[in-house]
Amino acid sequence: MPHYQSWEEFSRAAEKLYLTDPMKVRVVLKYRHCDGNLCVKVTDDAVCLQYKTDQAQDVKKIEKLQGKLMRFMVSKERD
Repeated sequence: MPHYQSWEEFSRAAEKLYLTDPMKVRVVLKYRHCDGNLCVKVTDDAVCLQYKTDQAQDVKKIEKLQGKLMRFMVSKERD
């Protein structure tokens, strides 16, 4: 289960994982208030990608990734 240190690497890997098999991939967000940590996990049960942050500015990046994945989910055409 790789923990990514770079957001760019994580987001590229998450998109690639989603595009390989959209029906199996799920995204989990977990926030621990006591630590102030936000963990994003993208998995298809065979591969699990994780990114952990405690920086507030990363929340916008996570929102953008969520929006991008949602657009992939509702689009009718496959690239």
